[in-house]
Amino acid sequence: QVQLVESGGGLVQAGGSLRLSCAASGRAFSNYAMGWFRQAPGKERELVAGISRSGSSTYYGDSVEGRFTISRDNLKNTVTLQMTSLKPEDTAVYYCASSSSALYRARDQVPKWNGVYDSWGQGTQVTVSS
Repeated sequence: QVQLVESGGGLVQAGGSLRLSCAASGRAFSNYAMGWFRQAPGKERELVAGISRSGSSTYYGDSVEGRFTISRDNLKNTVTLQMTSLKPEDTAVYYCASSSSALYRARDQVPKWNGVYDSWGQGTQVTVSS
């Protein structure tokens, strides 16, 4: 498994942009599918965006499609979430997560179920003011 550390959260006005980064430590980062989740107060944690181990496949939640972009650099062991046109409803704690699932590794696909992710960062707060 890998250890994950997020950075880049903060306060931004509606319509603004933020870039979240996740640094991974450990071996074979390119074997892991990665995801960005968020959890707002009183709500369940949801998958916002995911990327397969090679980066060839991505997934976006309906609420962020067209506004957020996920990318990864397997040489630098990082995954990034570029967020644009931010809305107050994007306010949440954002978590980086990795999946060591052999199935998704073999298929180079993005897991969409929270339970398949087995390492989590500590989270970073994103607050969007109206």
